[in-house]
Amino acid sequence: MEIPQSLRSAVENLAESISHSKLLTDAQNISMRYRSERINGERLITSKTEALAYSASRMPATYGAVYTALESSMLTAGCVPKTLSDIGAGTGAASWAAASILDLEKVICIEKEKAMLDVGKELMKHGPEPLRSAEWINCDLASSGIPRADLVIAAYVLNEIPADKRKEIIHKLWSASDMMLLIVEPGTPAGYANIIEARRVLVESGAHIASPCTHENACPKEGNDWCHFTCRINRSRLHRQLKGGEAPFEDEKYSYICMVREKCDIRGMRVLRHPLVRSGYVELEVCTKEGIKNIKISKRGGEKYKRARKSSAGTLLPE
Repeated sequence: MEIPQSLRSAVENLAESISHSKLLTDAQNISMRYRSERINGERLITSKTEALAYSASRMPATYGAVYTALESSMLTAGCVPKTLSDIGAGTGAASWAAASILDLEKVICIEKEKAMLDVGKELMKHGPEPLRSAEWINCDLASSGIPRADLVIAAYVLNEIPADKRKEIIHKLWSASDMMLLIVEPGTPAGYANIIEARRVLVESGAHIASPCTHENACPKEGNDWCHFTCRINRSRLHRQLKGGEAPFEDEKYSYICMVREKCDIRGMRVLRHPLVRSGYVELEVCTKEGIKNIKISKRGGEKYKRARKSSAGTLLPE
């Protein structure tokens, strides 16, 4: 997956004002902080150089995860959002992703760190409408209201909220969502635990699942496994340098849940693991209305076999 060239160019142009060694140091420090998974309200990025390092090293992965999750959700959501509230927007990756898929009329970005907000606002000057005219609000999610919108996105936000505040924040996110709420978290056991908590709270509140689950019963993976997906993002030269590797791409693992106001008629089964292509058949782990199943589809299945063979984790296949 490629992030928009206008975004990549804007990041690289801003980064030219900072020494490479400073960007590299900040990118490494940011990576260590996020990997520690000991966030709980702790401030992670406070300076412009850190915000720029984040934009170059982490923004592509966030863009890719949100884009892939939203694209999948739109296949079953049954609604077409026109307005967006990007909560914990950082430097705006989720808004860029949503604007790449939807014909948005209005974008509002909520971000508590002024350094991230300033960089995000500068980057959006180089994007399409409505990003260029996006409204940025500098406030703390825990102590402020959330502007209502058709679509509310909270990407990599719950993992930064203290556990005792998380349920309250989930309710606030849903109350602000007129059509759809998309929550994306790291594809780790801790990230998935946040998704499962959000799923439980929202279903109990009357929300309906659009994706990735194919049912609204208790998740069979809760407690002994975790559900996550992967998107592959192409790296720029600067991205590779800050990541300290020569691979031309990186794989971002993420978990997500998309909730909507109206019940969806989800027909099909969600592929949960990369298919195992054998001689004459394909093995799949899938999420169905009856729970998780391990199935085999043989060549005799014709078109069904062809689709299964080309599928990947996250694909919705017909049953």
